[in-house]
Amino acid sequence: MNRKPELRGRAARLARLFPTGSGQAARTPFVLLVVLLLGGGLIGLLVLNSALSEGSFQLDDLQKDTKSLTDEEQALQRDVDAYSAPDALQRRARELGMVPGGDPAFLNPDGTVRGVPSAAAEQSSVRVPVIRPPEALTPEPAATSPEPASTATEPDSTATEPPAGTGEPEPATETAAQPTPTSTTPGR
Repeated sequence: MNRKPELRGRAARLARLFPTGSGQAARTPFVLLVVLLLGGGLIGLLVLNSALSEGSFQLDDLQKDTKSLTDEEQALQRDVDAYSAPDALQRRARELGMVPGGDPAFLNPDGTVRGVPSAAAEQSSVRVPVIRPPEALTPEPAATSPEPASTATEPDSTATEPPAGTGEPEPATETAAQPTPTSTTPGR
């Protein structure tokens, strides 16, 4: 004997919508789905967090590199400024054998000459000032010497006398008696 009555029509269609087996079998896939979604979310957050921290370390390294490159750029700009100073340009021109030009003369549009041109200065009549390059201006530790120090106001006779037969002045040499400039910035 069949205990269940047979359903017909609308009741049979509604009965097919309900599961016929036990309720445990339907909950297992749902629980697994929820656990997988939570685990995937946690792993995703972990990956995202580690990527952000790696990015912050890279940002810190790039900021340090930028600071060091900015400092280097400023040092190079100081060197360029020192080399383009008028006294440094004059020293380098003298090293190349150049002399100051004389008075210029100008041509007017009608072809007449205005001014009286003069020849470039002779090297033997030009006094060569002692100009040190920017590298020599950096303070170095003073070496103790047993020689007595002469004053810095004494004229250097080798700076204006040309060597025999060349007609060019001999470059002055830096002596230990000349004072070296020191930095007045505190903490340096």
